[in-house]
Amino acid sequence: MYRKIIEINEAKCDGCGICVPACAEGALQVIDGKIRLISDFFCDGLGACIGECPQGALQIVEREAEPYNEYKVMDYIVKGGPNVIKAHLEHMLDHGETGFYNEALDYLNTMKIPIPAHGDADKSGHSCGCAGSAHTELEQKENKSPGSTDRTSQLRQWPVQLHLLNPNAQVFRDSDLLLAADCCGFASPTFHNDFLKGKTLAIACPKLDSNKQVYLDKLITLINSTEIRSLTVMIMQVPCCGGLFQLANQALEFSERKIPLKLIMIGVEGNIIKEVEYE
Repeated sequence: MYRKIIEINEAKCDGCGICVPACAEGALQVIDGKIRLISDFFCDGLGACIGECPQGALQIVEREAEPYNEYKVMDYIVKGGPNVIKAHLEHMLDHGETGFYNEALDYLNTMKIPIPAHGDADKSGHSCGCAGSAHTELEQKENKSPGSTDRTSQLRQWPVQLHLLNPNAQVFRDSDLLLAADCCGFASPTFHNDFLKGKTLAIACPKLDSNKQVYLDKLITLINSTEIRSLTVMIMQVPCCGGLFQLANQALEFSERKIPLKLIMIGVEGNIIKEVEYE
């Protein structure tokens, strides 16, 4: 995919290494006397390292590159301890990268690693990382009362918002994923039994949500690394909702694995407008 990423001018670089600690993700290292980008997926393209280079050897360009992967970055970050984690979280907040920031918090919560107080801390000095975004696998229980219809929840995991969920969570492995536009669960009176049953869930709004690159990266991870079996995209019959299906198609194009894709479109009254399966 094409995205913003650091470019190093080797002719200008003298290998001083000043930029290395400025990169909170560990994307830069001195190798053979020059600064090298060790992997595309470590570089978030925000350019925190540029201002540290006395030779002007660094710049941000747009080129084809591997997607930035916050979870792989966090595998590296946590080895540096609380101060490195804190610097990484503050780095993302300073650049307004709430999507990556939430992924980092989700990683820390999932791995049960304490979140250090940082730029998003409250006055008491405690981190404001939301405990409600911690990954939880749910046990399905019946919730019936005499004379009622089936109220059994088919939700298998929490959280469900695509920005917050951990694509490497075990519950997604070898599962059938339902990617639903936010409004679908409200428009369809039988959403749980007719569409969600037996599936894992991710929800998103293609019109109002920011940082779609995070969505794309997570879907690619779910397809390639977590190895979901199939992807069903459920959208509303409104023009802006089509962006979610386009995002799913993009993820499949960039993925190494090919899986079945299904589109379900419903109307505002909850009726099915279209069902199409793609192999």
